[in-house]
Amino acid sequence: MSFDPHPPLTPSLWPMNWAFPTGIHALCTTRLGGVSVGPFESFNLGDHVQDDPNAVIRNRALLQAELGGARPVFLSQVHGVDVVGLHPQTPDGTTADACFTQCAQLACTIMVADCLPLLLTDAAGSIVAAAHAGWRGLAAGVVEQTVQAMCTQAKLKPSQVRVWLGPCIGPETFEVGDDVRQAFIHHAAPEFSKSGRFFKSHPTHAGHWLVDLAGLARLRLQAMGVTAVDGNDSTSGWCTVTQTSRLFSYRRDGLTGRFAVCIWRD
Repeated sequence: MSFDPHPPLTPSLWPMNWAFPTGIHALCTTRLGGVSVGPFESFNLGDHVQDDPNAVIRNRALLQAELGGARPVFLSQVHGVDVVGLHPQTPDGTTADACFTQCAQLACTIMVADCLPLLLTDAAGSIVAAAHAGWRGLAAGVVEQTVQAMCTQAKLKPSQVRVWLGPCIGPETFEVGDDVRQAFIHHAAPEFSKSGRFFKSHPTHAGHWLVDLAGLARLRLQAMGVTAVDGNDSTSGWCTVTQTSRLFSYRRDGLTGRFAVCIWRD
């Protein structure tokens, strides 16, 4: 009997519980089911985190198999607000923190290890989008820019947009300084005056706050008129820091991998 040194692997996926429109597919990976070792064990998809490049290539091939042949487009994410429209010739490494497409078999893909990933589509499934929202991008408007871009492209109203929020650092573990709180509560738009309720004083670190990143994103979406929001409800089960065996977390580990969310059309 021959021994296969590289047996087939099946990446472990995060349960989504999201009712996509017909013709729309989405997934969220975990850290399980790949070939990376050490602090990147095992399904690391980031090629910028000091992992073995060959392991990342194999892991990305495993991801593409999970997509049924659709191509994931990996962005160079910089905590900004730029949104790029994807087409079949869009190269990996395109600098942006959000993307959208109406092309079939092209997966909008976002990698994270504490920041909040968002997947977006509309009720008819005419367009898909994904966004990367750390606190800087969220405060600067990446959510608004993404919704506006897809609405312009597909001639939608925000009320037609559906959103899924993925795992991120949770409100009991995301400690920030007062500069982060000020970036949100002093936002010029009056609809964001409620941002302060998503910050609570740290119980032991004076001048520091615990912040609910997913809650702030929901507030931003609701202010735009987006009401169909599923996924991360800010409970502990969605926290990257506490899900040690299932999710990568930069805040927890420092040197670590990246998991990904993808959304695509047939």
